[in-house]
Amino acid sequence: MQQSKKEIIKKAFVSAFPYTIPIFAGFWFLGIAYGIYMNVSGFSFVYPMIMSIVIYGGSLEFIAVSMLLSPFAPVQVFVMTLMIQARHLFYGIAMLDKFKNMGWKKFYLIFGLCDETFSINYTAEIAEDVDRGWFYFFVTLLDHLYWFSGAAIGGLLGNLIQFNTEGLDFVMIAMFVVIFLEQWLKEKHHFSAWIGFISGVACLVLFGGDSFLVPTMICILVCLSWFRKPIEKEGGIV
Repeated sequence: MQQSKKEIIKKAFVSAFPYTIPIFAGFWFLGIAYGIYMNVSGFSFVYPMIMSIVIYGGSLEFIAVSMLLSPFAPVQVFVMTLMIQARHLFYGIAMLDKFKNMGWKKFYLIFGLCDETFSINYTAEIAEDVDRGWFYFFVTLLDHLYWFSGAAIGGLLGNLIQFNTEGLDFVMIAMFVVIFLEQWLKEKHHFSAWIGFISGVACLVLFGGDSFLVPTMICILVCLSWFRKPIEKEGGIV
């Protein structure tokens, strides 16, 4: 029996929502902290609300506070933004095949491709009777709403709460450790995990903690592209 469009959308939402629950916890906590941070830095609650919708880049939004308070320097801001968000280029390359034939949803999926959304959409085991396009869309939309609502609440409550935001990024680090372990358990062989780990350590030693991210991403991309066929042959995940 053929499903109606409403049933297809509902089934995709019901399937996507449980995947986003851990993201909700992390995004709300950090989003509220970000909103409070913006408020105590002298910005109206409108700023974190708009920035969480338009920029939608957690680490970049935190750094954007100091950028807005600094003298006008567009070139430095552009370079800093590119360095911080460059990893999204590699996320996009990895999702090229998955986003094919998605119609109008493709544009929002590209815009909303943050770290956590990428992790879910790339690794989720979607049932055959669930529309992949709508599944990706709802994961992206829900994660976006979590971040926006957290930032909005934090901005509104900033005048009432004194909050120290130092160290809050550990929440996201812990989340990625869990995602890494889950991915490790799914793989028959751990070639891609070892490539990522060794690349990260090597680039950290060579380039230092402030500049290792982009070289690491390039190294991972080159290694995975070079060894793609043998990894897929052995049952690894690329």
